[in-house]
Amino acid sequence: MNFLDKMERKYGRYALKNLPMFIIATYVAGYVLELLTPEMLGYLTLEPYYILHGQVWRLVTWILIPPSSLDIFTIIMLFFYFSIGQTLERTWGSFKFDVYIFSGLIFTVIGAFLLYGMTGYIGIGMLFTTYYINMSIFLAFALTYPDMQVMLYFIIPIKMKWMGALYGVMILVSLVQGNLASRVAIIASLFNFIVFFLISGRFSRFTPHQIHRRQEFKRNVKKVQPKNGPKHKCAICGRTELDGDNLEFRFCSKCDGNYEYCQDHLFTHEHRRSK
Repeated sequence: MNFLDKMERKYGRYALKNLPMFIIATYVAGYVLELLTPEMLGYLTLEPYYILHGQVWRLVTWILIPPSSLDIFTIIMLFFYFSIGQTLERTWGSFKFDVYIFSGLIFTVIGAFLLYGMTGYIGIGMLFTTYYINMSIFLAFALTYPDMQVMLYFIIPIKMKWMGALYGVMILVSLVQGNLASRVAIIASLFNFIVFFLISGRFSRFTPHQIHRRQEFKRNVKKVQPKNGPKHKCAICGRTELDGDNLEFRFCSKCDGNYEYCQDHLFTHEHRRSK
């Protein structure tokens, strides 16, 4: 993503830090409004008809609409999304994470106006929420750290790649079974994920060639490493899996040679090129 890298070097100092905290803060504000004045939420939705008739605040206030009713499971999931959002922000850097989230919000607004232009329907605002934007955060994390194991609801151990696959199936089912309005809402909210991973090439490490390359490297590593020694080592900081249970290591497809990096340096290192 050379364009984003150039933009980050030029404007990175203006990036909004700790964006996951602001996301949670908007939900807290939304739940407070829902509790105190539930009728107020109807004036906050992303409704193109009313926006075009002067209620321009709806372009922003729709992000206050909470994703679901507040219960213990919602609280657990919000803490979970906050945690993975912070991890992605540290891995990608604040600038790239901000672009990812804000592009999702912008695409959602564009999708709402496209749907209104195609159908002329009034009352589509409740379809366009941050639900699928949250899902885009989860899918991005699952692709970045597919082998990381989490405790679902603090009880069930599961790897992120399997949860990501399950979420992907759920999205496909929603697309197949939904009507035009729901399909536009889903695609618009997840378009940032499509751009960042499918179009940008970050999905390339999941191609058969890259999978074979990593497997071949692992076989070669096993031949030279002692049985009790570390299997992974970051080429920048030198940390291994023995330095922490939560450390994840990945190979860089853009570096010449089999260089492995921890999650803190995977997207921030300078690519190594052979002379």
